[in-house]
Amino acid sequence: MPQLLLFLIFIVYPVFEGIRLSLFKISYTGETFVGFTNYMTLIKDPVFVKSTMNTVIFVIFIVALTVFFALFVASAIFDKNAKYVSLIRGSYYIPVMVSMVVMTMVWSFLLNPSNGLIPHLAREMDMSSINLLGNKNTVLPVIIFITFAINVGQAIILYIASMIGVPKDLFEAAEMDGASRTTVIFKILVPLVKPTTTYIIIMNIIAVLKIFVVIQLLTGGGPNNSSSTMMYYLYNNAFKYNQLGIASAVGVIMFLITIILSIPQLRAMFKN
Repeated sequence: MPQLLLFLIFIVYPVFEGIRLSLFKISYTGETFVGFTNYMTLIKDPVFVKSTMNTVIFVIFIVALTVFFALFVASAIFDKNAKYVSLIRGSYYIPVMVSMVVMTMVWSFLLNPSNGLIPHLAREMDMSSINLLGNKNTVLPVIIFITFAINVGQAIILYIASMIGVPKDLFEAAEMDGASRTTVIFKILVPLVKPTTTYIIIMNIIAVLKIFVVIQLLTGGGPNNSSSTMMYYLYNNAFKYNQLGIASAVGVIMFLITIILSIPQLRAMFKN
């Protein structure tokens, strides 16, 4: 009962309150019902359209990179020596344990065009000045890589745990039948860890939709809104421009996108 009460107060109530606020124009003096005007304003705003496209790109590439790379690493080491597995697992998990703010500041130092390590090495090699975060053609790939590198350790940990739990007699039977390691991975491991894959996909979709710290500290949405996301757009409207109705409408849209992207994964899992 206490857990249910906390769930209703901090999860269910904010969802319905956000939906309600998205239908109002909110100011310091009060609230005015405007219906779906806030949503129409968002559709006509090119910055919101750009932020939505960037968010979709982040979700697709970061989730895909996370799943495939984590599967690759976990399937390569799960049956190796326990100390070796622990070393690899710990190495990848260190960025997850460190604060996202700290890891982003480290990358900010590395990529700073004036005194960062990567631009400095480029100048030492007689290459042209590098400003990866200031170039609209490179800023998205850089942010995708940074976010992926920080978060992939958690997926690797989950996959290794799932693969270690696979019954050993399946591997012994496959070995007796002359199955190669590739066949074992794709015919035994990947199907049996599908629930873990579903969980990782859904959790990463939710996490990437909420991506904010990396954008705020590295680019501030720039250059020219090239790296702005829906969450960053929501933050600006809520806390900079005092457009709480617009911000709530963005939150509702993000909520619907999360449900739409998660339902197929959940249906596949429950069907199996």
